[in-house]
Amino acid sequence: MRLDKFLCKSTALARADARRVIHAGQVRVNGALITTEATQVHENNHITLNGRRLIARPSRYLMMHKPPGTQCSNVDGVYPSLLHRLGLDKTCDLHIVGRLDADTTGLVLVTDDGRWSYNIISPQKRCEKVYRVGLRDPLADEVTSRFARGLLLQGETSPTLPAGLEVVGPNEALLTLTEGRFHQVKRMFAAVGNRVLSLHREQIGNIRLDIGPGQWRHLTADEIDGF
Repeated sequence: MRLDKFLCKSTALARADARRVIHAGQVRVNGALITTEATQVHENNHITLNGRRLIARPSRYLMMHKPPGTQCSNVDGVYPSLLHRLGLDKTCDLHIVGRLDADTTGLVLVTDDGRWSYNIISPQKRCEKVYRVGLRDPLADEVTSRFARGLLLQGETSPTLPAGLEVVGPNEALLTLTEGRFHQVKRMFAAVGNRVLSLHREQIGNIRLDIGPGQWRHLTADEIDGF
């Protein structure tokens, strides 16, 4: 991980303060003076701040139920920050795994473990994400097979990966994706002449959403080990 992130995980410093002490020459890695905050380090390295060895806190893994009208960020913007709802210390070193649009609801994972989140968001890992989609028009019979073959979206040079589509009502479906292109769900249904009216993520890999809107909880060991 980056050296400034390691300092955030092992001290009470915010990211800006961590960079300041690194630039000031107060941090050593395995005895070497390091003044570049982006230097990659490992938790097993001997890292000191003003001569005191630092030990990183255990990584955190959380589930949140994103309500509408919130944004997946660490700071408030046009919409309130989702991470502000946690009420936890040191949210600056947390990141959201697989962001959702402001009007999209459902399962969001939060962690400070970059390797773990990579296994979820990388298309090469083929981690399944399940969305409940409300649609303007009833689904045509051939849409399921078109999604299974992959769609070439506007502005793209390669088709989407095969996607699973289960029709659960005249205007409702469960969509399973293994990639996360920009506004992918909305663009896929637009490509078949339909429009998404509501979008809710129910599952990521082996983790199912089981808490109410705006709530959060720590993941279990089995959930964490699933990636």
